[in-house]
Amino acid sequence: MPCNWKLLSDAPVPDFIGTLAEDLGITQVIAEVLWRRGYTSAQDMDRFLSPGLRHLLPPETIPGLTEAAQMLARGLTSGAQFCVWGDYDVDGITSTALVKDFLHKRLGPEAAPLDGSGQVRHFLPNRKEHGYGLNIPCIERLAAEGVRLLLTVDCGISSVAEVARANELGLTVVVSDHHLPPDELPAAAAICNPQLCQGKLCGGVCNGLCDLAGVGVAFFLMAALNRLLPGEPVDMRQFLDLVALGTVADVVGLKGQNRILVKNGLLLIKEAARPGIASLKVYSGYDRLAELGAGQIGFGLAPRINAAGRMADPQIALTMLLAPDMDTANPLASKLDGLNAKRRSSEQEILEQALAQAEEQKDRVGLVLAGEDWHAGVIGIVASRVVERHYKPVLMLCREDGADGGHWKGSGRSVAEFDLHEGLSGLEHLFLGFGGHKQAAGLSMPLENLEALREGFHLAVAAALGPVPLRPSLKLDRELAFGDISFTLLKELEMLQPFGMGNPEPLFVSPPVLVRDYRVFGKVHVKLGLAEQGAVDRPGLLLPAKVWRKATELTHEVKGKLMRFAFTPRIDRFDGIPKIELQVKDWDE
Repeated sequence: MPCNWKLLSDAPVPDFIGTLAEDLGITQVIAEVLWRRGYTSAQDMDRFLSPGLRHLLPPETIPGLTEAAQMLARGLTSGAQFCVWGDYDVDGITSTALVKDFLHKRLGPEAAPLDGSGQVRHFLPNRKEHGYGLNIPCIERLAAEGVRLLLTVDCGISSVAEVARANELGLTVVVSDHHLPPDELPAAAAICNPQLCQGKLCGGVCNGLCDLAGVGVAFFLMAALNRLLPGEPVDMRQFLDLVALGTVADVVGLKGQNRILVKNGLLLIKEAARPGIASLKVYSGYDRLAELGAGQIGFGLAPRINAAGRMADPQIALTMLLAPDMDTANPLASKLDGLNAKRRSSEQEILEQALAQAEEQKDRVGLVLAGEDWHAGVIGIVASRVVERHYKPVLMLCREDGADGGHWKGSGRSVAEFDLHEGLSGLEHLFLGFGGHKQAAGLSMPLENLEALREGFHLAVAAALGPVPLRPSLKLDRELAFGDISFTLLKELEMLQPFGMGNPEPLFVSPPVLVRDYRVFGKVHVKLGLAEQGAVDRPGLLLPAKVWRKATELTHEVKGKLMRFAFTPRIDRFDGIPKIELQVKDWDE
């Protein structure tokens, strides 16, 4: 689908940008990129380029965190049986692993063995058996087994009835979550959520903490608890590999506090001192000591952990992350790799059916796609693929059997311009339950409400965005002449990592360049030779460029034409000799 090209920011660059770049020891191109992204002082730019842990905010900045930490400290020091309740996705699994590993090291292996046989235990819901979040039968079972202190991580903010039942059973419940809170909050002993300020939606005033993933909230909570428990505190830096993994996987904004956490966590993932991380890297096709970016985490490591919760049992991934050695971790990582292959096969099959349904609903601006035998573990991924293809908000539904005779379970993904959580709020009367973010949501619904949801969702999207489907926008940082592309610039671009939501990889647009060479490789990819316009006696600079999966759209007819390209410059090390190469995202004749 062709894109609308827009500058990331129209903010004018000041005349003193060159002096600013010189003071920081960076190229003017990088200084301009940072300026247009809102970093308008030498201090802001320096802090972005060097996101040290000293820039982390105090944990107590998060609403409710001080009370939550104090409640946990009192319960744990009094010897109360403790359980951490997580979730079956990467964020929930890494949050649970972080709490378990922290307490194992802080309280000692006798009090908190990793197998959960001591004072500290855990519960990870099974997607098919338990569904998302807290559930009453499992709470009743934990209470019967002696649990008196319950901490939720990456869930719990919407569990009003479940927390009420836990209170009746004598449990002290501490909720640690990052999801948008509903109007009615659970009656927990303490609620720690960066989205809240004095019980109301924060609205982004909490110094950039609102973008934290569940594992980020858990990290800050354990950091506060670290100071309150008796004995010697442990070094919290050792848990940042888990924080980086969960944060990247949850696709939250990678700026501010998240940038600091992920940037430093990626250094630990490179070292791979944690056996589970080392094994996961190897079974994801990387060297054990490979330096990975956020993209490799998101497309390599995270799907294998997610596959446990989607296709089998999240406990497999948790056990791997907490494995004491490689001999323990390797068979678990191998199992995750196999589950991920199974997930990919199921995903492809469902995607083909979903795209066929989307074609039947091409006149709708919001798509509701349903399949009775679709796998609940992959419909969210497929929804993302359909959004990429059609650039429309999408709800994917599969049937779940139950005592009610069955119901629809759904997962939604949205485009940047549509707040999915807000849009579904207006259709709440159709649901058994729903929750999520602006860009992703989950729901359950009676079978008979399918057509009402299709009509209502289409109207909700049309009311917000208009009746005509949008075209995706491609946000460009600035025009970049080939002569300004150097190895120095490319190394400086690496300093802007990790890239992701809130911090996209810089994307530039070329001046008009001549397509000198064209060839197809791998049947679907294109390699180009692009030449800058030069003088009669001096030919322009020629650079190679690759365009992935676009051979049917970018044909050989472009050879010899003057065109503009949206691209990211990279260093190609394929044959061992570093070369400058352009990765093309879009083009314009």
